Amino acid sequence: MAKIDWAGVFPAATTQFDAGLSVDIAATKTHLEFMLAAGVHGIVALGTCGENASLSADEKRRVLKAIVETVRGRVPVLAGVTEFTTEAACAYASDAERIGLDGLMVLPAMVYVPKPDELVAHFRAVARATKLPIMLYNNPPAYRVNIGLDALAALAGEQNIVALKEAAEDTRRFTDIVNALGDRYVLFAGLDDLAFEALALGAAGWVSGLTGAFPEESVRIYELMTAGRMAEARDLYRWFMPLLHLDAGHDLVQCIKLVQQRAGQGSARVRPPRYPLSGARHDEVVALADGALRTRKPH
Repeated sequence: MAKIDWAGVFPAATTQFDAGLSVDIAATKTHLEFMLAAGVHGIVALGTCGENASLSADEKRRVLKAIVETVRGRVPVLAGVTEFTTEAACAYASDAERIGLDGLMVLPAMVYVPKPDELVAHFRAVARATKLPIMLYNNPPAYRVNIGLDALAALAGEQNIVALKEAAEDTRRFTDIVNALGDRYVLFAGLDDLAFEALALGAAGWVSGLTGAFPEESVRIYELMTAGRMAEARDLYRWFMPLLHLDAGHDLVQCIKLVQQRAGQGSARVRPPRYPLSGARHDEVVALADGALRTRKPH
């Protein structure tokens, strides 16, 4: 199997845009440094929060290069793979390897909802297009397909498929996967508002959205959990939960960027078909963010 040391909090980094909605490389780098200074353990670039599907092929590669240059090997950097076809996903994976990424987070091909055998074939093809270690991303509510136990078993022979980001809403999945496949896959929490539960059930880490605004609290929850100080971790998690629920909605990117802006980290700009929050939803998220900023405690 491919050797990895992936564990801890891996924020799903947002891609920053300027007023004209061009990619703002400088602002994206500044936000990365903010999270790295707080002690995050890895970076996921160009996932859902990075608006991968809204960037051109050239933009994606420029962003990846900038992130690799900024991180400079301090933590592992994974690139989200969200292409529309298997051929494009394989080419993207190969380019990410040349750019210097440490791994990939591979999603099902966008738009088309595959049958189980098609899903396995897509993941297998991407795995064979690169030597990089791969984290699969299971998110049935968002992508309308579940990476079932049979699919995980079928992919177990692919030596560089090493991890699974699990965003199914049923925490029983973590135990079922371990019972069926042992330690074959390193498991990561994929929903912010299931992070505590996933870590308690043996997940090695957490791919997080709200870490982009509150990295210290995110890292602290992980540290407390790994130290066995669950009561303290639970108290901090309960404080964080109103914001963490934002990660589970279909407008999660707009919500997370708005919370980041309230925390002084970048802008709330998103690219269409997404639009910034407005009206009651905007006011609700601002109230949650500002309330958390007022009540956060130093560590």
